[in-house]
Amino acid sequence: MTYATKVLELARQVAESQAEPVTRAAALFVAAIRAGGVVNAFGSGHSEAIAMEIAGRAGGLVPSNRLSPRDLVLYGGQPPSVLTPELERDPAIARQIYDLAPVAPEDVFVLVSSSGVNGAVVELARIVKDQGHPLIAITSVAHSTRMTSRHPSGGKLLDLADVVLDNGAPYGDAILDLPGGGSYGAVSTITSALLAQLVVTEAVDALVALGETPPVYLSVNVTGGDEHNKALESRYAGRIRRGK
Repeated sequence: MTYATKVLELARQVAESQAEPVTRAAALFVAAIRAGGVVNAFGSGHSEAIAMEIAGRAGGLVPSNRLSPRDLVLYGGQPPSVLTPELERDPAIARQIYDLAPVAPEDVFVLVSSSGVNGAVVELARIVKDQGHPLIAITSVAHSTRMTSRHPSGGKLLDLADVVLDNGAPYGDAILDLPGGGSYGAVSTITSALLAQLVVTEAVDALVALGETPPVYLSVNVTGGDEHNKALESRYAGRIRRGK
């Protein structure tokens, strides 16, 4: 139970310490949705799982898109061979990912990277801000501040975001010590997913408080789920991508 105990305590600390930035991030979601915008979430590697928490899942917001390096193949016509583990370090792919997405000026972006230093995510953050979009980062402040940026500018994701959500993961991510050095038991995916859901749920609560009906997905595995979801998705035709 050592790992579970540590994770639960870290989750509590993250929820408490990030309450204020979560509220600010939720406000950006609400503003974008009320203006007809979409939440665009990007992550590569394990961080892609957090983008999946935000975009296109049961209990989440319908006006949402998941962006990833795979878009170069799925929507950009490039061969699957381009999808190497090192691709996330290439700043050049960021412009392609942005241009392939159905982005509108009203959109808000959530970029997820625990290290926050790889070329693609930093360059995408620069593009997002240059285009005037609000930017939310989910990252590990402890890890990122100990790293050297892999972007030519020397910048990091946390330097560019309007709101930084700190997932509380330690440098190296893992929280259990190995005899003789090293560590195991990663935590960033768990705490980042918690932060993503805290923002989504607070945004939904805010929309309800404004007297609006939030555009929220039902599970496709409940009666009426498909019909409910398709009706909502039709409101965002051409603005959200599904099915790949």
